[in-house]
Amino acid sequence: MLDGAFLILGLAVLLGSVLFVIHLRRTGATYPAPWRLAALHGLLGVGGLFCLILALRHPPPRIDQGTAGFGAISVGLLAVAAFLGGGIFVLRLANKGRAGSLIGIHATLAISGFVILAAYVLV
Repeated sequence: MLDGAFLILGLAVLLGSVLFVIHLRRTGATYPAPWRLAALHGLLGVGGLFCLILALRHPPPRIDQGTAGFGAISVGLLAVAAFLGGGIFVLRLANKGRAGSLIGIHATLAISGFVILAAYVLV
């Protein structure tokens, strides 16, 4: 289950990178990202977070490596990133313009959570 959560979240990170490149290429314009791609990114992110929470109900795979708390840290970071992603979605629905700083904070937290999860899974 932990490997599945890692794979799903990896796909969400990949789609998030594509969305970010699309966001950067549309400088000066307020065009929203392709909604189907954004929806898939959000669903994969929330689904991967849910799978990770379910996987962490069991004891950590390797306690002796010093990474036992990395799973909980990554869940916390990814949960805050998901919350901010919902905020980006709400801003898009309300036509409040681009949420550049919110997108940056969302990406920073999500990538940090994924890197910590990678250390937890791969070490």
